[in-house]
Amino acid sequence: MKKPTQSDVAQLAGVSRATVSYVINGKDTQGVPISYETRQRVLSAVDELGYVVNAGAQALRSGDTKTIGVLLPIYENPYFLQILSGVSNAANEAGYKVLLTNGVLNPEQTNQTITELAEQRIDGLILLIDFASLPAQVMEQLRKSTHPIVEGSSSISSEFDLILQDYGEGMKAIMAHLFELGHRRVAYLHGVQESTTQGQDRLNAFLQVSDDINLAFESAKIYRCGQTMKDGYQKALSILQQPNRPTAIIAINDLLGMATIRAAVDLGLKVPDDLSIASFDDIPLAQFAVPRLTTIATSPEQNGRDAVQLLLQRIENPERPREIIRAGWQLYIRESTGHVPD
Repeated sequence: MKKPTQSDVAQLAGVSRATVSYVINGKDTQGVPISYETRQRVLSAVDELGYVVNAGAQALRSGDTKTIGVLLPIYENPYFLQILSGVSNAANEAGYKVLLTNGVLNPEQTNQTITELAEQRIDGLILLIDFASLPAQVMEQLRKSTHPIVEGSSSISSEFDLILQDYGEGMKAIMAHLFELGHRRVAYLHGVQESTTQGQDRLNAFLQVSDDINLAFESAKIYRCGQTMKDGYQKALSILQQPNRPTAIIAINDLLGMATIRAAVDLGLKVPDDLSIASFDDIPLAQFAVPRLTTIATSPEQNGRDAVQLLLQRIENPERPREIIRAGWQLYIRESTGHVPD
């Protein structure tokens, strides 16, 4: 069946096509003199015919797509899905759609994804990945892009409006907590590809604390692995089977923290009697792990909402000063950390 057109609506309502256009585009509420009765006739005709506004054509006329692009590093981590929930809710409340894609922390795919996303007809872009970790040609493309950009990362050197999630102080708090419990052999499980700067805040803080305590930690070692739970599990198995194994492991996020718990249990170790484990993000599963995870919490949904608000403000006023919103954190001490074994 032929789709109804504005002309069909105009004929049924007994008005001009221009009047129909004014009504369905909301211009009758912006100073165009159209009576209440005429407006109702148009809306009734729209309902009767099942006329649907062509969003693409409307976007071409206005120059606005009412669409926000979002790049996630990885879908599998619930932490990023919590951020996305905040982004989606805030965007919907403002009348925007969300175009979602991810870069899976793979440099080549991330670069291609950002390039494709930047070329889409969108009104703005939220990058939940460190801008500084991108190749020079991609960074230059984003700088030249007409899209407003908000970055959500731990990089204070961002060139755009920024939701700053710096876990560095949280790492220091975890290490101080473990030190007070008597731990001197601590390992850090850094589940990030070596070619990216994701999680650099935690890595730098781990190194800094190790130096500041002036070797009070008998051993403070960094172990890299992939970002999946399977990667973390395999690396934790390797760490825990070494001679003079660590008495505590800090994982870059709760998923790898839970994978480490599984590895410890499979090796016959008790958590926290034989091994303490701590991590970051406080995803909902962290409170239901056995044992419950000691972790650093933040407010991912609020961070997502804040990112949308920064983006909408930039769309409204492109010349406004750059703004940084610092996300807070809190240490939750739960069952997965305890005193060093005798």
